[in-house]
Amino acid sequence: MAPRKSVPEGIRITKVGLWFIILTVLVAVPAANTGNNALYLVEATMLSLLVVSGVISRQNLRRLEVDFSPPSEVYAKEPFDIGFELRNRGHFWPRWLLVLAGTEQTRSVLVPYLRRRSAFQGSLELTATRRGILALEHAHLASIFPLGLFRKGMRYRIDLELLVYPEVRSSFELHWRGLGGVGEQPARKIGVGPELHSLRAFRLGDDRRGIHWKQTARTGELVYMEREAETGERLSIVLDNAVGKLDTAAAEEAFELLVSDAATAAHHYLERDCEVELVTRNEVVGFGRGRGHRRRILEALALLPAVARQPHPLSGSDPAAPALTLEMGDWGA
Repeated sequence: MAPRKSVPEGIRITKVGLWFIILTVLVAVPAANTGNNALYLVEATMLSLLVVSGVISRQNLRRLEVDFSPPSEVYAKEPFDIGFELRNRGHFWPRWLLVLAGTEQTRSVLVPYLRRRSAFQGSLELTATRRGILALEHAHLASIFPLGLFRKGMRYRIDLELLVYPEVRSSFELHWRGLGGVGEQPARKIGVGPELHSLRAFRLGDDRRGIHWKQTARTGELVYMEREAETGERLSIVLDNAVGKLDTAAAEEAFELLVSDAATAAHHYLERDCEVELVTRNEVVGFGRGRGHRRRILEALALLPAVARQPHPLSGSDPAAPALTLEMGDWGA
């Protein structure tokens, strides 16, 4: 990976530095009025510390490189970490008191000491407030060494675009329309499900664990239990995003809550190894299960827009499957 290019951000005075400058001025006034050599010496020392602190703070940022690694998944309103590796390419001197931050909302990471020709690995914690594309352009690296009087900064390009999934809530309570609890749909096929399909005479090669011992004792012949095949649970999530123009903050929030409900339902039932499909006005993500299918549904929901109202209703692809229908009602215009 190529090293990230850095751009100087200038040098700023810290609160400690501001108080130090005020103290320097306060010492300079009596030194000039009295001509006291001791005060002149103190004043000269303080001015020297200001100059040396500014120069060293700038040198402390030389020959540093930063690489960033994106997270695998990002959810709205949930903190996530962006990994970084800070490398000191200097041959002779270590680096001290380095501060790395992303955006203004990012919690800064302090690197107290970085040996020469070594690296420090850590992570920046961020939180995305909304679903969709989150563009991260820059990270800021600053030095407060040696005395914390100045903060010299460098800006490093991140150039990351993250797809933020909708918020997935931990508790899920929705009104299930047409759902009487998503239950098993036993097929009338022979298989290994828990439901009894039929009884028949035992055949050579049948599993003895399937023998119905009560019927065997009653008839005097081995009776075998055939089970029904399991089709597993299925759920069709029908999200009608034809809500018209969202011209108020309340309408936007209601639509985002609707998308979050769909994401939460998909996450909840896919975790139970159910077959889930997503039906919207834009696309249909057919029935499937597993982590890959979950990712496809969340990606579709992350980029789902509100579209103009349409007269015909939405429905799932399988009329026999239970459906969760999510609609906004009269919010949009």
